[in-house]
Amino acid sequence: MVSVKVLTVSDGVVAGTRQDASGAGLVAYLDQLGWNVVSHTVCEDGEQPVAVALGGLADGFHGLIVTTGGTGFGPRDRTPEGTRQVIDREAPGLAEAMRSVNPLGRLSRGVAGTCGTALIVNTPGSAKGCIETLEAVADVLGHAVNLLVDNYDPHPSGEGQGAGS
Repeated sequence: MVSVKVLTVSDGVVAGTRQDASGAGLVAYLDQLGWNVVSHTVCEDGEQPVAVALGGLADGFHGLIVTTGGTGFGPRDRTPEGTRQVIDREAPGLAEAMRSVNPLGRLSRGVAGTCGTALIVNTPGSAKGCIETLEAVADVLGHAVNLLVDNYDPHPSGEGQGAGS
């Protein structure tokens, strides 16, 4: 079972002027997968708030951290920049696969990468887009998280086993 933390990045949600539909949708989707959602937090938009929030969430955590929001072209959309401040290594294949799910995905600047024993993935702030993009990589996320502490985790069966081995 994968342990997961969800971080909603939104000035509006922090201010109480907007409902957190994407964060709630992600939690429901992750619950459907049978994964253990251990926290769902919110921070304001901006590079520093995201970096501070992610650093705190990743500290001593072995699991998946999913962000929603702040990956677009708006002036305060700085989630990828904040994520890059805390990750040790990028996982570009995950971000590319997430962007490929629909034409609007090409507008996402989201990144993915490791921070210690946590894997961080950025998803868009739309309730539909965050789930669609996560669905695109959900089949490999558990294996990726396990590899962060145990490089002998058995490879999942299926096509493409040689890539990234």
